[in-house]
Amino acid sequence: MMRQFELVERVKSYDPLANEDALNHAYVYAIKAHGQQKRASGDPYFSHPLEVAGILTNYRLDTNSIITALLHDTIEDTPVTKEDIAKHFGDEVARLVDGVTKLTRIEFQSDQANQAENFRKLVLAMSEDIRVLLVKLADRLHNMRTLQFIKLPEKRTRIARETMDIYVPLAERIGMHDLQGELEDLAFQEINPDARGSIIKRLDFLRKQGSDMIADIIDELEVTLQNNGITAKISGREKSPYSIWRKMQTQDVSFEQLCDIMAFRTVVDDQEQCYQSLGIIHAAYRMIPGRFKDYISIPKPNGYRSLHTGILGPQRHRIEIQIRTQDMHEVADRGVAAHWQYKQGYGSTEGNQYRWLHQLLDILDQAQGPEEFLEHTHLEMYQDQVFCFTPRGDLINLPKGSTPVDFGYQVHSEIGDRCVGAKINGRMMPLRTQLRNGDQVEVLTSKAQTPSPTWERFVVTAKARAHIRRFVRQQERDEYIKLGRSILKHAFEDEDYKLTDKGLSGILKRYKFNETGDLISQVGAGHLSARDVLEAVYPAVKKNREKKSADDKVTVLSRARRKKQAEGPGIPIKGLIPGMAMHFAGCCHALPGDRIIGIITTGKGVTIHTIDCDMLRTFQDTPERWIDLSWDVKNNEESHVGRVLITVLNSPGSLGDLSTVIARHEGNISNLKIVTRSNDFFDILLDIEVQDVRHLTDIIAALRASPCVNTIERARGG
Repeated sequence: MMRQFELVERVKSYDPLANEDALNHAYVYAIKAHGQQKRASGDPYFSHPLEVAGILTNYRLDTNSIITALLHDTIEDTPVTKEDIAKHFGDEVARLVDGVTKLTRIEFQSDQANQAENFRKLVLAMSEDIRVLLVKLADRLHNMRTLQFIKLPEKRTRIARETMDIYVPLAERIGMHDLQGELEDLAFQEINPDARGSIIKRLDFLRKQGSDMIADIIDELEVTLQNNGITAKISGREKSPYSIWRKMQTQDVSFEQLCDIMAFRTVVDDQEQCYQSLGIIHAAYRMIPGRFKDYISIPKPNGYRSLHTGILGPQRHRIEIQIRTQDMHEVADRGVAAHWQYKQGYGSTEGNQYRWLHQLLDILDQAQGPEEFLEHTHLEMYQDQVFCFTPRGDLINLPKGSTPVDFGYQVHSEIGDRCVGAKINGRMMPLRTQLRNGDQVEVLTSKAQTPSPTWERFVVTAKARAHIRRFVRQQERDEYIKLGRSILKHAFEDEDYKLTDKGLSGILKRYKFNETGDLISQVGAGHLSARDVLEAVYPAVKKNREKKSADDKVTVLSRARRKKQAEGPGIPIKGLIPGMAMHFAGCCHALPGDRIIGIITTGKGVTIHTIDCDMLRTFQDTPERWIDLSWDVKNNEESHVGRVLITVLNSPGSLGDLSTVIARHEGNISNLKIVTRSNDFFDILLDIEVQDVRHLTDIIAALRASPCVNTIERARGG
């Protein structure tokens, strides 16, 4: 375990102005706070925050970051409070420690929900101070290094997958490639040990075949450049097992076909020499087609800059060469930390300065919940990039497979929302066209345009998908509110009451809603019955329910069920054995007037189907279970549910018109489900309470005459 003076010396080696007293105080304070606590490995618990601090010194972080690393578990695992830390180390350290701590202080019922909520809080915390992310990454790295001490295999696998899904992409986004590579390999070792073992064996075999190969290649490359006036520092390394495996999977190639198992970094004095070195190397060795990438002219979103090329190099080995300056090399290795300012209080640490993080915050604002946010950010962080240009020449980087709609949302949310067409390299192209590197894209907009639900089928960016889903949810909610208000109005007027928002606001707490629109939309969506709402607003209706006269226009289904339970079986069916249990099949919704058949099921009694129900085919080999039944129309005092499939025009007021027509013909909507939706039409399944098949036929005829209805048919069969 690192000793106190060793940690201080590490920090002072790169930051002579570091606060030595604060570092010593934090070291002792953390030891006392954690006391006799032990880790799963049996080591003193303090060894963990100390190792996290040591990792951060490798990235030359400031004093407050190192102190935060030493204290990052004190609030969660010891009696220490945020106020205690603020008292001893100042408000900034207290805020950083609290930012790391609160990520794991929420418990949810499922690992997925827990992971999603923690990630949402991580994004919010690091948007305030990017150092929260740096401490969290170092914390995760040390936990992965000691993962083998956790006894439960399923817990180890869960932690490894979470590392691969969340922390690896975040490390990549801030350019910390060394940390990213180690996290990947440690997680890979747990998730797929067989694949990793196979790749390591192949690498060992290559090393034995050419033990001096890397040194020989470096010597030849240095001589080639020196002969042309370029002095360069060249280093060679093998790619990590996970990096090799991922390329084998994504490129669908064998181990032997990879040209970048060995990568050689060539560091020169300035940018001009980068391009000169590239020309010299391409003149001396054969280039592998498709392997050249210019990240100097077009840097990666995390600031990475370098020239990459694949060649058949010395001794005809397939190798990758990366050419960069010393400054570029610093950024490539240490990412965000390469730009750090070590003087206290100097330089910005706000996460909002990073565009990718700003985009995550925008997605967070659009997503319906933490789990949808996690889904969107997976899309956002796991895509290869294409680079396109605006008409003014601004560079826009997008995931591979992006379309003009994705491009529009990347430029500005409003441009995406108003997108009606696109010109790609001066030609009008469909909105679903996939963009390629170097395309110049002009998005055409209209103030009258709104996001189309069909766009979600082809967009690939999380930002576009989040905006589209939010609009569709809002549009769907508006339609449900119109339908729900119409249903409620009919239910209230049926009892000679007037529907008012004031009356509904009085029952919001009972149903745990914040506004009347939420309550009304739930009625429209079929999750809440109008009768229940009516009785909640006017309790006297429930008391007088049994006293209502027999000439009510519509018998509410819930009342009919209660009446049946109170008075015994009243279903008008002939042919049943007295006392035999029965129920109606949910597949065909038989109504009085339909030809019906009964199917005997052991332990369930008789299930009633229409004679043309598709489900009857499953019983054709057991005719002994069939019973001929018919309706006793004289005893029909109940309402029954008929189901219809309607294709309705997607226009304001359509759902309200449907409910009005049904109400006028003495029907009652008991459930509604939107099956499919497009720009022009909705397909809707409606359950309507009616007296018999003739009653339903009359309603269908009336709906068919409505201008908003395109087609309507009875939904029946399997």
